[in-house]
Amino acid sequence: MDPIILPSPNRHAPTEIPQSTEKNGLPIPQLASFFATHDSTVSWGRRGHHGSWKHALGCASIMILCPLLVVFYWVALASFQGSLLAAWQAMLTLGPISFFWSHAPRADYKVHLVYGSYMLCQAGLYHFLPGTWSIGQLTPAGHLLEYRTNGFFAWAFTHLLFGASVLQGCIDPAIIARNWEPLLATANICGLAVSLFVFIKAHLFPTHEGDRKFSGSMWYDLYMGIEFNPRLGRYFDFKLFCNGRMGMLLWTLMPSDLSFVAYQYQLHGFITKSIVIATIFHTVYTVDFFINEDWYLRTIDICHDHFGFYLAWGCIVWLPSIYTLQTQYLAYNPVHLSNFHAAAILVAGVGGYAIFRSVNHQKDLVRRMKGDCELWGAPAKVIRVKYQTKDGLVHERNVVDDEECLSEVTGGRMG
Repeated sequence: MDPIILPSPNRHAPTEIPQSTEKNGLPIPQLASFFATHDSTVSWGRRGHHGSWKHALGCASIMILCPLLVVFYWVALASFQGSLLAAWQAMLTLGPISFFWSHAPRADYKVHLVYGSYMLCQAGLYHFLPGTWSIGQLTPAGHLLEYRTNGFFAWAFTHLLFGASVLQGCIDPAIIARNWEPLLATANICGLAVSLFVFIKAHLFPTHEGDRKFSGSMWYDLYMGIEFNPRLGRYFDFKLFCNGRMGMLLWTLMPSDLSFVAYQYQLHGFITKSIVIATIFHTVYTVDFFINEDWYLRTIDICHDHFGFYLAWGCIVWLPSIYTLQTQYLAYNPVHLSNFHAAAILVAGVGGYAIFRSVNHQKDLVRRMKGDCELWGAPAKVIRVKYQTKDGLVHERNVVDDEECLSEVTGGRMG
């Protein structure tokens, strides 16, 4: 099935790329990220242009500081009993360069091979496992893409395979926690490599030329991304794969929850209620994500953000490492809860998530039904607004359609 192309009232041509210059009669290609115009009319997907040196400096700083922050948290856990203050004081004493050189995680080629095998395995599951075909939102260039949403089957298969390998004695249940140092190094290399690959791909062989966005700043384009929906082939979508398989799925398997629960038992001889509760919360969130994977196609990540360092490195490194700090910390530093406190935290967490899920379900329902639906047995009440885009067209939307508006508004005014 080929991607469906529909006409769009807000369709823009791709940013103009200057012609290559010549040297000795041979063309010299020029990257559009350096030379794209600052035409403010081409601003779908982002608010305004970001080609100034200030934005470039900010993006470059984030791409340097975020990996260092991830490493700093790991160093605090591994070498300073989880004390950020002690780690900070050590960094001030040694100096940042000496501190990170001494404590930064070291890579291991065996871990590289295992991590690469995991990626290939998940790519195979993404492509071959049964699942439903879901339709995304109309892109600014008029593409209506199809997605293979089989994430729950991939999540279940991966965890069952991991569990079976543990029961058969093939692997140590805490193998991931024990090798988290080289895994963190490998994940960072992978996240940076994917970010660079999609940056180059956007220039040389984009999936949809009309859905690219050049800012005039290489650093901003590398950070926020150029392509809207970069793909390999017809259906391998980088956004959905990196967020679901390299981020959300690893949340409960690698590096954290299950492996660090086992690691806590191996270190201390017991499993605390606190780490079990944290694992339950994470599992509920990730399983719900995969069960409702079709819903993710209507979120800001898919409908608004381009794919660059922000989503690539963020999903591959930041999500599975930072979002799992609770269980990582508790594995090394057990916190004991009474039955009452454990029950109270569990009820509050599950109850809060139920409210979160209900609200998002209502919002999604209203968006899909254009407000023609019932909530809690009564007709949904929505605020309808009109806004004009720079092409002069007037559009009408419900306020709940925020993601769709973000993809469509081009600096227009609402009324």
